[in-house]
Amino acid sequence: MHRFISRIVGAARLSALTYEEVEADSTATTQALLVVALSSISAGLGVLRLGDGGPGVFIFVSVLAFAGWAVWALLTLQIGAGLLREPETKADIGELLRTTGFASAPGLLRIFALIPGMTAAVFAITTVWMLLAMIVAIRQALDYRSTTRVVAVCAMGWLLAIVMVVVIGLLFGPALS
Repeated sequence: MHRFISRIVGAARLSALTYEEVEADSTATTQALLVVALSSISAGLGVLRLGDGGPGVFIFVSVLAFAGWAVWALLTLQIGAGLLREPETKADIGELLRTTGFASAPGLLRIFALIPGMTAAVFAITTVWMLLAMIVAIRQALDYRSTTRVVAVCAMGWLLAIVMVVVIGLLFGPALS
């Protein structure tokens, strides 16, 4: 448990060493998925502050947040290992899932969106923080040397994932009051 918490803290601190550690540890995949699940649950709880949606909104947002991460991770793999590949780039889906899963660590703080008046600020800060964590994670997972390239890969994947999440939310999501 101590190692898991240490990894969460290291990932949130944007420690390249932490991302290298989870990249190399094939047994850390379950831990990474747990970080994403807890981060997604935190998003669901945080959104409850916006209205009286109840359990339906909580479940929908939590599932959508998890799906958004999965789409972002897979898009990043396709873009980073294909379209914007560097000569040193090696792509392994397990390594990518572990590093990007831990990049969701700042999302655990979305639980603080329950504090009255803090919802928008908490979501804004944790979203930017998670984007920065994803940049570190992808740089380590795909062995990039170019910061510009890793930022481009993450931004492209992020924008496409956001569009997908917004469209799904608008088409199938419960109304927030």
